[in-house]
Amino acid sequence: MGKMERQEARGKRQKAKGGAVPLDRKPIPRWAWPALGAGRGSGDPPHKALCVGQAGQSMAEWAILYSAVIMPLTFAVIFTSELVWVWHSVAEMTREGARYAATHCWDGSGDNVMTYMRGKVPAMVDQQQFQNGEAEITVEYFTRNAETGTLEEFSCDQGECSTLCVPDLVRVGVTNYSFRRFLDSLGLPGVPLPDFRTTVPMESAGCDPEQATCVP
Repeated sequence: MGKMERQEARGKRQKAKGGAVPLDRKPIPRWAWPALGAGRGSGDPPHKALCVGQAGQSMAEWAILYSAVIMPLTFAVIFTSELVWVWHSVAEMTREGARYAATHCWDGSGDNVMTYMRGKVPAMVDQQQFQNGEAEITVEYFTRNAETGTLEEFSCDQGECSTLCVPDLVRVGVTNYSFRRFLDSLGLPGVPLPDFRTTVPMESAGCDPEQATCVP
C-alpha cells in the first residue's frame, strides 16, 4: 500500500470516528517566518505576528471611524437638540411677554414689558444675550383704523398708563439673536435665528375704568 492509499485509509477511519481529518503539513522552517509576518530576530511564530498585526489594524480602523463619523455625529445631535430647545424657549418667552403686555398699561417705550421679559428669561443656552440686551426685545402697540381696518401705530396724548390710552393690539418680538453655544471657542460664527414675534389683542391693558387705574 502506497503513501497516498495509507493517508486516504487513515482519513476515512478518522471521519468514521467523527474526528477531524489530519492535515499532513510539514512545520514551517524558522528561516521562513519573517516572510510570513514574524518579526525578524524574534522567536514568535508567524501566526502570532499576524494576530498582532490584525489587532493593530482594527484599532486604527476604530480610531478613524470614531474621529471621522461617531464624534462629529454625536456633536451634531447635541448641537441640533440644544438649538431646537433654545428655539422653543425663545418662542415661549415671546408669547409670555405678549400676554404680559396685553394685561398691563400702555407704555410708549415698552420698558415695562422689556424689564419683565429680561427678568423672566428661562434657563437656557445663551441666556445672557437676552439679559444684557444683546438680543433685542421689541414692543409695538397698534390701533385699528375704523374706516380702512388697517393697523396703525398707536399714540396717545392723554399720558401713559391711562384708562384713556388703550391700544387695540400689541406685538412683542425678539430680534438679532444668534445661537453660539461652543461655536465661539471654535472660532466659528453663530447661527442667526429668525425674528420671533407674537401679536395679541389688548385685554383692557390692565385698566379699570370704574376706578380709573391701570396696572403698570
